Amino acid sequence: MFEGFEISRFEVEDASIFVRHGGEGPPVVLLHGHPRTSATWHRVAPLLVRRGFTVVCPDLRGYGRSRGPVPTADHTGYSKRAVAADVVAVMRRLGHSRFALAGHDRGSSVALRLALDHPDAVSKVALIDSLPVTEHLSRITPEFATQWWHWFFFAQPDVPERVINADPDSWYSGDPRSMGEENHAEWREATRNPDVVRGMLEDYRAGLTVDRRHEEEDRAAGVRIRCPALVLWSLRDDLEDLYGDPLKIWRAWAPDLRGHGIDSGHHVAEQAPETLASSLGDFFAGEDADERRDGPSGAAG
Repeated sequence: MFEGFEISRFEVEDASIFVRHGGEGPPVVLLHGHPRTSATWHRVAPLLVRRGFTVVCPDLRGYGRSRGPVPTADHTGYSKRAVAADVVAVMRRLGHSRFALAGHDRGSSVALRLALDHPDAVSKVALIDSLPVTEHLSRITPEFATQWWHWFFFAQPDVPERVINADPDSWYSGDPRSMGEENHAEWREATRNPDVVRGMLEDYRAGLTVDRRHEEEDRAAGVRIRCPALVLWSLRDDLEDLYGDPLKIWRAWAPDLRGHGIDSGHHVAEQAPETLASSLGDFFAGEDADERRDGPSGAAG
């Protein structure tokens, strides 16, 4: 995987961050979701390098080979604000004060927080298969609670660790044929590590507590994403089924907005890498794929 990429580790504040980086040109950061690692981008990252970008793929703190602090009762050590600060620090260490950004799933929550907290650092942001956590929580239905019950299970103290670590291979399922052998092996090693499991659960505990409060404060203060934003969602996932057009919800957070669905299941970087890389590459390069395809009405500004 990641032929031609370098591997680095950066000590930043209270975390140790594992990073893959390669290519030349404008910098792009790719942030993975749960329960993946940066290896989930192994098919997308080389395509973006070929498009002329420098591509940086970190493991989020607590995930994969990155480590965060000892968890505390308030979960702030695993807040999206803390993880976003990791990314800014890593990029500065790599010589980039401003960059484009894409996040999938939980990585999208980090990307949102980074764009809100560090607007001068983010030139463009792509948000994939997600909504702000407060938007999810304000729309809880029996369907959401049934399909996304793991949010509330993961937020419980101690019990999730005991359940998952008792048989991680049964809890987390993945197909090496669709994921790629090396990606699957890295992911499986991570999910069998109790420290990683604890870190991933802290991500969810922070989501329903400190992250929620940060979003509520932003909404009350009128803070919004200042850079151009692209929202993508997997058509064979459940986001559109639960909420309809995700763009209608994201407009409250991002005035300069466009987006579209992709024919894929949830793990789009593994299942539809060419389509995803094309959408991201066009957006980061300044080309609006929606406008080219549909005319001015295709962009959701």
